[in-house]
Parts: sequence; structure tokens; C-alpha cells
Amino acid sequence: MSAENSKAVVQLLGDDLFRGTSPSGSVINIDTDSTRHSAPSPMELLLLALGSCTGVDVVSILKKKRAEVSDYRVEIRGERRPQHPRRYQRIAVHHIVTGRNLSRQSMAQAIKLSDEKYCSVAATLRPAAEIISSFEIIET
Repeated sequence: MSAENSKAVVQLLGDDLFRGTSPSGSVINIDTDSTRHSAPSPMELLLLALGSCTGVDVVSILKKKRAEVSDYRVEIRGERRPQHPRRYQRIAVHHIVTGRNLSRQSMAQAIKLSDEKYCSVAATLRPAAEIISSFEIIET
């Protein structure tokens, strides 16, 4: 199945809990009860999607630059509008990379390439939300 024709399915399990099945067949529960927190909410999934999309790009680019990445984490903070629809208006993406042969220039370039060229999630969110990226390097 091509990406253009992919189909996801979200089914109500009951009591504001849904089960989502991705086009590839992976299953995840989605909790829309704002007090229960038994699974990610739809808006939380957007943050996770952005972090994993940019993360895979950045790590791949750093490896191509011969950086030795021993640990990598992305922290994503979303700021939502107070009124409905409560979309994200600003998202801060902070990359934390640990390893060797890591330069600030390489890291900045990898993030920029992800932000501007490769990360489809960022491209989808960007018209509605300002995305601000930052990073820190922990040399081992």
C-alpha cells in the first residue's frame, strides 16, 4: 500500500478509549479522557510523532557524518491555544545527543535538514504551529 493511499482505523473501545490501528497494522490505545491517562491522547501522539520523525532524521544524518552516537533523546514541549480548537501554537523540540566526534555545526546542520527538508510531521504541523529547535551535546 502506498503512503498516498494509507488507511488508519480508530475504533471506540468504550468510555472515551479508542484503539488505533496504523496502516502497517500496529495497534495503540488512545485515551481521550483528560483525567484517566491510561494511554496517550491524540495531542500527545502529535508530540511523539514529531519527536520520533525528527529524531530518526538527525541520528541518520549524524551517522553519515561519522559521529558516534551512544545516546539520543528528544524532549518536545507543546504550547496550546487557550481557546478551541486548542491546537499547538508553539512546539519546542530539544535534541540531546551523547557520543564522540559530535560538532555543534554537524548537529545544527542535521536539525536544520530535518526541520526544513525531511521531517514530514514538522512540515504538516508547521503551517499552524511555530516549531523551535535547540540542542545540547554531551561528549564522551
